[in-house]
Amino acid sequence: MADYTWHRVCRADEIDEEDVIGITVEGAVYAVYRLKDGFYATEGLCTHEQSPLASGYVSGDVIECGKHNARYHIPTGKAMRRPALRDLATYPVKREGDDLMIGLPRADEGPSP
Repeated sequence: MADYTWHRVCRADEIDEEDVIGITVEGAVYAVYRLKDGFYATEGLCTHEQSPLASGYVSGDVIECGKHNARYHIPTGKAMRRPALRDLATYPVKREGDDLMIGLPRADEGPSP
């Protein structure tokens, strides 16, 4: 299992169900989602034209980019509709009390495929 550095994102109650927030950690943008079955995180920019996914629309377990309507499966990051150019990297999320934490790979490791 990968060795992660954990970063506080927000309080769990700050994200509504079927919603997304954008965060920046060490200069990189990520998206954190709350779905019916829990919390998820992906890279935060659409792979088409780098538009922030936090301005997109969550429906079920899919995020739709607000710029050109590319769609991604949130739990896996899989690109589902053009103009998405590649899948999104995904990251683990854990809850510690009321706080959400995102796990980012240590510098010597890359994101999950």
